[in-house]
Amino acid sequence: MPQASSSGRQLLVGIEASGTFPVEYRFSHAQKGNRHLVVVFANFAAPADYGWSNGVFDKLRANVLWIRDKFDDNRSYYLCKGMDFSLEQSVVTLISNVMRALDLTPDSVTLWGGSKGGSAALYFGLKYGFRNIVAIAPQFLIGTYVRDVHPGTARYMLGEGVPEENVRAVDALIPDLLRSGANRAANIYLVSAVQDDQYPVQVEPFLGLFQPYENFNFVFSDSPHIADHTQVAGRNVPLLMGIANCLIDGIAPRLGFVRNGYEEPGRDRSAIDSYLSATSLVRGAEFPPPVVTAPAHQQEVRRDAVRLAGHARGAVRVIIWEHGKYLGQTDVAPDGSWSWDLGRAWSKGKHPVKLYAVDAAGYQSERVEAHFTAVDGADGPGAPVFAPSAGDRGPVLSTVGPGSSAPMVLEPVAHEQVMDSRIVFRGAAAGASQVGFRQNGVLLGGVAVAQDGSWSWDSGWAWGAGMHVVDVFAVDHSGAESAVTQVPFTVLNLSAGAPAAVFNGEY
Repeated sequence: MPQASSSGRQLLVGIEASGTFPVEYRFSHAQKGNRHLVVVFANFAAPADYGWSNGVFDKLRANVLWIRDKFDDNRSYYLCKGMDFSLEQSVVTLISNVMRALDLTPDSVTLWGGSKGGSAALYFGLKYGFRNIVAIAPQFLIGTYVRDVHPGTARYMLGEGVPEENVRAVDALIPDLLRSGANRAANIYLVSAVQDDQYPVQVEPFLGLFQPYENFNFVFSDSPHIADHTQVAGRNVPLLMGIANCLIDGIAPRLGFVRNGYEEPGRDRSAIDSYLSATSLVRGAEFPPPVVTAPAHQQEVRRDAVRLAGHARGAVRVIIWEHGKYLGQTDVAPDGSWSWDLGRAWSKGKHPVKLYAVDAAGYQSERVEAHFTAVDGADGPGAPVFAPSAGDRGPVLSTVGPGSSAPMVLEPVAHEQVMDSRIVFRGAAAGASQVGFRQNGVLLGGVAVAQDGSWSWDSGWAWGAGMHVVDVFAVDHSGAESAVTQVPFTVLNLSAGAPAAVFNGEY
């Protein structure tokens, strides 16, 4: 699902999953046909682990690729997990695929980052031959830095116990590239400051290694407005944006022939559009959104007793937010069920809460909304579930909450291809008083459970040809609702004379 920056510039999100490690990214198309790519690496304090994502690049005319440094909920400098550098290769695969889809070469790419991201920009730029490198207050001795300052990152990157030989090996990555003369033709812009407490150890000892480089530029700030390492980038933004715009136009501050303009407004974008679509973070029908079973739609709930619950097939977590503000998340149980509460009373009134599911690879479902009203006093009416029928009176309503084990469904068998449009559901639900049925979050009906735990339900209508997914749940004698058993089945053809209508939640 496309997002928008503060300027309205569209941001597309996705995952490059062809390598060993899935790599999450954000991408924004160039403006006015610009033919350049800026790749942005994140610092430790970057929002959501995307660097320079606070709108500073909104007016940049280039294509921009932000790469997230979050692997197994850890930071990695985009390098390794337990000294497994296939993580680095997965990152390079993403950059290369985007570059190829844009029909660019490394000469038309700028790698950009601050602090941790600056180290990554230097490393990847030197090693893989990218033309432009902008590194703001980087760490050269990466192993030592994470060992001393970020022990969690050190364990993730270097292994449990953080072996000293691994510290030394990662310390040597950037210095060894410089000593070997890797990518000497690169336009390198290294930014640091007197006030950066890391400068004497992490930068100054390595400046001499750049002496053979043809176009190395060292921007050394001395300003009373720079208090520490974290402010080096912020106080140099105007200068850095000037450098960025020059590089995008093909201009480096050196004598000689330069190419200006570098724009093709009418260029075919189908290749990059196809790649972004293929790696989109938000999946369609193949990854369904979470279903909310409680509160019921437009239900009134006591504001200190709101608990959202439901199921999310194929997901590992559900994310919740309201009015564009993140509220929280919850893990999904192995059977697909989930529940979440805010941890405090909700404000009084109507609440349109949005939710989406996330799978193990990091892909997201489409968004869904749950609407309820938070009220003072006693609970409002509960979520409706059909209780046992009483003669010809038809079903009556009961209220439910989280409870017992999911019912067993014997017919139809999951993924069965059914030849008849009249479907009878049969199964067992020990200890339950009734079993209910939902499709796409809409209540279909319910049936009483016999004393031996068996149950059987006929909807009374003909099911349309095609795929159906029905959620079956049990309700115990206290009114508590169980986890869901999901039953996908396909109706192949219809019985003679039966009406052909797919149930869509309306009678």
